[in-house]
Amino acid sequence: MLRPKVLMLAFIAGFLATLIFHQGVLGLLYLAGRVAMAPWNLTPVPPLGVPQVISLAFWGGLWGIALWALIRSRRGVSYWALAIALGALLPSLVAWFVVFPLKGIALSATLVFGALLLNGAWGLGVGLYMRLFRA
Repeated sequence: MLRPKVLMLAFIAGFLATLIFHQGVLGLLYLAGRVAMAPWNLTPVPPLGVPQVISLAFWGGLWGIALWALIRSRRGVSYWALAIALGALLPSLVAWFVVFPLKGIALSATLVFGALLLNGAWGLGVGLYMRLFRA
């Protein structure tokens, strides 16, 4: 069982990893002309009207708790590989099979690859922050 302090650190790790790693890779792809979506989107989203990137970072924080629960006992290469692999797969699967259908977004090869790349970078960020936090 994760202690409250560790839960909070995992949430913060996921939140920050979204803002820096996920959005950072999106920014690099945007600057390279590979994607049309600009990073750090501040457009308000329903129902609370918070900026889209903050909403995304909140969900990244919740995912950070789940990811930390799955990787916390690993060490060495296994820790990093699992952080990247599960970070890439778990949120992407939910996006592809739950979020996209609810929003009427058609799945494409670009969305599949993009999600894996962005979420893998996010998973690496969560792993790095949790190591920095010494959790």
